[in-house]
Amino acid sequence: MNSPPPFEVDTSQAHSARIWNYWLGGKDHYPPDREAGDRIAAALPEIVDVAVATRAVLARMVTHLVEEQGIDQFLDIGTGLPTADNTHEVAQTADPAARVVYVDNDPLVLTHARALLTGTPEGATDYVHADLRDPDTLLAEAARTLDPTRPVAVTMFGVLPFVGEDGEAKAIIDHLMGALPSGSFLAIVHSTSAVTGEAMEEAVRRWNEAGSAVYHLRTPERIAGLFEGLELVEPGVVSCPLWRAEQVEAGRVRQMDEFCGLGRK
Repeated sequence: MNSPPPFEVDTSQAHSARIWNYWLGGKDHYPPDREAGDRIAAALPEIVDVAVATRAVLARMVTHLVEEQGIDQFLDIGTGLPTADNTHEVAQTADPAARVVYVDNDPLVLTHARALLTGTPEGATDYVHADLRDPDTLLAEAARTLDPTRPVAVTMFGVLPFVGEDGEAKAIIDHLMGALPSGSFLAIVHSTSAVTGEAMEEAVRRWNEAGSAVYHLRTPERIAGLFEGLELVEPGVVSCPLWRAEQVEAGRVRQMDEFCGLGRK
């Protein structure tokens, strides 16, 4: 794991990773994070359910990749603070030999990264302090743990909204996937306003006012465009609760403004 740069935690201002941790029921947050989280939730009361649904689809996607696609290598970009059901825990439950590399550019996440490294003896976990916008460094560091000649699943859960331009986001994706062999996968979870409209747009405005990194929404069509050149796995780009949630009766699933998709190279 990379050595942490000098970093002093600022608890006086809300922080995006800690707000998300608050919604997920974690313990790594302070009063400004809770105040911002509550203000955002006042605009979009289901935001906590959205956070939980995002975590649930992560587990379903990773399990699908291991059990049905035979993937045993994961590159988790935009990790966030450790909570329950982290990628390595899900993957190594299905395959104890799975190898997982986490990537984030947030020094706060780096200070908590050792909690992400408690994997199985048979497998491997690592943490890379790198920026999504520097894919060459990211890939080089990940290659210490992952074998880039074998298929890798790249997961980008909630990180692409911080890249506002579609062209830039697609260029990053193409660079990453271009460096990986056929049989690799890309998993994306991304916010939209397709379901709740102005409520989600107001929630994002309050999020951005809180001083966190600027967050951008995309339509489901624009999210689908990020998979161009890859083969979308059924059911395509859909609201997270709808993605392969066979255990839930279709009529009881409530759509949310967090969409996801899985594509195969």
